[in-house]
Amino acid sequence: MRAESEALIVIDVQLDFCPGGALAVADGDAIIPRINALMDAFSTVVLTQDWHPANHSSFAANHPGAEPFTQVRMPYGPQTLWPVHCVQGTAGAQFHPDLRTDPAQLVIRKGFRPAIDSYSALFENDRVTPTGLAGYLHERGVTAVTLVGLATDYCVSFSALDAARRGLDVTVLTGACRAIDLGGSLQAALRQMRDHGVRLAD
Repeated sequence: MRAESEALIVIDVQLDFCPGGALAVADGDAIIPRINALMDAFSTVVLTQDWHPANHSSFAANHPGAEPFTQVRMPYGPQTLWPVHCVQGTAGAQFHPDLRTDPAQLVIRKGFRPAIDSYSALFENDRVTPTGLAGYLHERGVTAVTLVGLATDYCVSFSALDAARRGLDVTVLTGACRAIDLGGSLQAALRQMRDHGVRLAD
C-alpha cells in the first residue's frame, strides 16, 4: 500500500471514450485491467466522469455548420469541438462496466456547465473555476498523485498540469492511458508535461 499522502486519480474511463463509444479512444478499454489492479495500492482513489448537458458548447452539433475536431474561440480561449458525448444520464456517460468503482472514495463530475468545457480534474478550461478536487486532496493530506485513464493528451494531461501547478508531485502512468492524438496532440502534451515537472512512467 502506498503512503496515505498518495492518491490514484482515474480519468474518464467511460463508455463513450472506449471502443464503440461516441468519442472512442483507440484501445481505451485495454487499460482497465491495469487500472483495476492499481487501485489496491492506494488508500485514496478518485474517479472523474465527464458529465455534459446536451446543449454543451463544446459539441460541434451545437454550432451550426461546424464539424467535429475543428476549433472555435470561446471567452476562455480556443476550444476543440467534439462529437456529442458523455451526456448526463446516458449509457455513454457511464463508467465502463469492467472498471472497478467500489474502491473509489470520490467521483468528480466535470463539464456540466453548458458554457465551458472541463478537461482537467481540478479546474475547468478557464483554469480558474475549481472542481473541488484540489481542496479534497488537501484535506486528505495528499501531496502526490498518480494519474491514469483517458485521454492522455487531453483530460489526463490537463489534470497533470493543474496538479503540478498546485504543488503536487505528479506521475502519469502512460501505459495505463490512451490518447486521441489529434494533429500531434499526444507529443505536444507529453512535452508540456515533462516541461512542468510531471513524471512520465510506463
